[in-house]
Amino acid sequence: MRYIVLPYIVAATILSAQSSALAQPVDGDPASGRQLATNLCSSCHRVVPMTLSDKADPPSFQSIADLPSTTGISLNVFLHSNHKNMPNFIISSAESNDLIAYILSLKRK
Repeated sequence: MRYIVLPYIVAATILSAQSSALAQPVDGDPASGRQLATNLCSSCHRVVPMTLSDKADPPSFQSIADLPSTTGISLNVFLHSNHKNMPNFIISSAESNDLIAYILSLKRK
């Protein structure tokens, strides 16, 4: 009996550790992230909710924030990866954390 239950306990422990890691707060400043996003991203993306952008195709930051897959980890990977259809800005870790904090602050609960 003990050997049957053990895999379930291990799986539950791993899943709870992963979910708490995804829920950890980001060490960024949302206000600085908003300013950086306005400077770097607003020519294509709608950075601030309820504003317009020049282009219709790129998703708004609000729609990015509301995706179930949007986490601090996924945003960090995205911000430090190459992109075909958008500029590849070189940003510092602090700037990345600020952008992530801003985008996550838009997430509707």
